Amino acid sequence: MRKNRLRLVGVLAAALVVTGLGAPAQAHGKPATLADLAQRHGRYFGSATDNPELVDEPYKKLLGSEFDQITPGNGMKWYATEPQPGVFDFSQGDEIVKLARSHHQKVRGHTLVWHSQLPDWITSREWTADELRPVLKKHIQTEVRHYRGKVFAWDVVNEAFNEDGTYRETVFYKTLGPGYIADALRWARQADPKVKLYLNDYNIEGVGAKSDAYYNLAKQLKAQGVPLDGIGLQTHLALQYGYPTTLEDNLRRFAELGLDTALTEVDIRMILPATEEKLAQQAQWYADLTDACLAVRRCVGITVWDYTDKYSWIPAFFEGQGAALPWDEQLQPKPAYYAIRDALK
Repeated sequence: MRKNRLRLVGVLAAALVVTGLGAPAQAHGKPATLADLAQRHGRYFGSATDNPELVDEPYKKLLGSEFDQITPGNGMKWYATEPQPGVFDFSQGDEIVKLARSHHQKVRGHTLVWHSQLPDWITSREWTADELRPVLKKHIQTEVRHYRGKVFAWDVVNEAFNEDGTYRETVFYKTLGPGYIADALRWARQADPKVKLYLNDYNIEGVGAKSDAYYNLAKQLKAQGVPLDGIGLQTHLALQYGYPTTLEDNLRRFAELGLDTALTEVDIRMILPATEEKLAQQAQWYADLTDACLAVRRCVGITVWDYTDKYSWIPAFFEGQGAALPWDEQLQPKPAYYAIRDALK
């Protein structure tokens, strides 16, 4: 059935009449968006965005119409929100929250504790545990309180493990020990009792050493009564490395712990140039990961890491790679877009 669907993707793409902003026209009424289709399954379908892109009106129009969830790519990270000790600036995150509210979209908070994109005042000195703990607590609680009632979930700790399942040697781990994760979750819960609290990472889509580390940590945290609501699987995939065939099994085992899951930062990059064959394989993968989420009740939604190749982070970080998203640089839908639609139907 899947192979038949893939063969149909190209036919659908050619046959559907495409409006100016890339949504397929329907015979009657307004075309269903990806968000509309996902909502029929009790899921959301979202996109990340970033503040510099919001001056692009065609981009912003499609962002506001096709999706029902937004993640700020950078505007809520520590370097942006607390650039000086105790001096907070929420202007970038606030701009995206305001945009999302104007389109009745929900916002995922990203991210409170991460080893990257920290301000210099954190990274340029040595800390003792007694010094760093109150700094971390204040940062988490000030930001969570600011966005209380405005975001539905937080990526509380981002990328805490190495590929082999050992703890990443971050300033937080080295100074505070592994208990910083439980503390961060508790502090976030104190600041907003209703928001969903997640741990988030890449290369944990399939069952393996790194996802096992999250599974074991989640089991331990739940047993200790630490507030943890979900696991975010970033789902930055690459055609040359193969598809994570155990994705559905992995989602299911976290659900059995009583946790939600979400595919939080989805893109599927390829070695350029893009070919018809690579785009067809990419479309297949987008359909497969959508199917996996739909198959597990507690997989609550899918977010692409921006929706258009025009604003993808991939080319700047992976030389010679790109074309990772469902819309091309001209905001036109690719085979991946139609494959996602078909999977959601």
